[in-house]
Amino acid sequence: MKINAIVLAAGKGTRMKSKYPKVIHKLLDKPMIMHVIANLKKANVSNIISVVGYQAELVKEVVKEESQYAYQNEQLGTGHAIMVVEELLKDQQGLTIVICGDTPLISSETIEALIEHHLHHKNSATILTGVLDDALQYGRIIRDENNNVKEIVEYKDADDTIKQIKEFNTGTYIFDNQILFNLINQLDNDNAQNEYYLTDIIAIMYQNKLKVDGCILNDLEETIGINDRKTLAYAQKIMQEKINDKLMANGVSIIDPASTYIGSDVTIGADTIIKANTHLYGPTSIGEDCLIGPNTEIVNSIILDNTTIIHSHVHDSTIKNNVKIGPYARLRQHCVIEDDVNIGNFVEFKKTVFGKRSKSAHLSYLGDSIVGNDVNIGCGSITVNYDGKAKHQTIIEDNVFVGCNSNLIAPIKIEANAVIAAGTTVTNDVPSESLAIGRVRQEIKNDFSTKFKPEDK
Repeated sequence: MKINAIVLAAGKGTRMKSKYPKVIHKLLDKPMIMHVIANLKKANVSNIISVVGYQAELVKEVVKEESQYAYQNEQLGTGHAIMVVEELLKDQQGLTIVICGDTPLISSETIEALIEHHLHHKNSATILTGVLDDALQYGRIIRDENNNVKEIVEYKDADDTIKQIKEFNTGTYIFDNQILFNLINQLDNDNAQNEYYLTDIIAIMYQNKLKVDGCILNDLEETIGINDRKTLAYAQKIMQEKINDKLMANGVSIIDPASTYIGSDVTIGADTIIKANTHLYGPTSIGEDCLIGPNTEIVNSIILDNTTIIHSHVHDSTIKNNVKIGPYARLRQHCVIEDDVNIGNFVEFKKTVFGKRSKSAHLSYLGDSIVGNDVNIGCGSITVNYDGKAKHQTIIEDNVFVGCNSNLIAPIKIEANAVIAAGTTVTNDVPSESLAIGRVRQEIKNDFSTKFKPEDK
């Protein structure tokens, strides 16, 4: 059965006090709407439509090809948001989920449970509900004597008796798609706000003798809708704790969970240790028996087994087995680091392949380079890859020794088993088995210091 989803993402989010649409503000590593879309996809929702309005192009730039779009140029309520999707969905069979783009904590498991409940009970509509002794200002779920939902009463319209009802509307629904669009145009905007409320369709369905039910959610933290910066920070803390707890339950040691921020797409193998103030984001994969941190950021990267990375940044790169990186190293732009490598203090690599057992222990820069196996990069050595207009490649073959403070001016090739003398600026290719020296010959002037003294005052 085809399952669609409508993500409500047209609002400005006035209480965020931001020039950006609310739904593109980030939790951990990605915008809140992308958490919603990711969880829908994990729940096997095949067709997602985002209803955009305020600064629609910014939202589309974030969501990109992950969703179709419908434009709500005037924000006239949640019911109106469904109306603008009508042309895209009205002729389709199957189910349609309606979910808010500012509810990133609703998990894929909850969405799956909502779908299963809807199908099992053969409902025309199912509301994701919660139960609280004091349901605050949420809309209340009104049931009939047979426990069917007959309407949702908004808090502002509720009398004291209705306010005592503990079951409330979370704002997430699933509908039979044909029924939803057959009835959506029966909504009216005869209210103080002159808006079309999706909640009103529940009473219309009940009056048409269609079965509506509520699926009660146990983890009420998932229902949080983000309207301001304080709630954004609170929701991020909840997400952070859930991700860290799940990893620790699966054999990962997190030394200080409160200062460890791990994105929802990160995977980590058993017996890896994550130290304090570590940030892991994007589709990052870390293997087993690694030591990561403290004070380390890894983004969009693959780290294999038994690797140590401390006080360092790794972006968009692949680090293989038994590698030691840091402290204070930086790898970026698709570096590939082979097995048994040592990259030490204040070393930066950019777009570089670094071969097995090679070493760059300190204070070096390699950019746009291909480095072979068993190569030594001496302290202070760099590849000079930029001529002011274009980047150029350096190739260093196996078993090359690069002495300290050497400049390798690209494009250049250092062949296998060559030696670069310390302090050399290399401007031409170096053949294998050779020594390259390019520096001023040292001279000694005896007794010079006795003649070079400041005059007495």
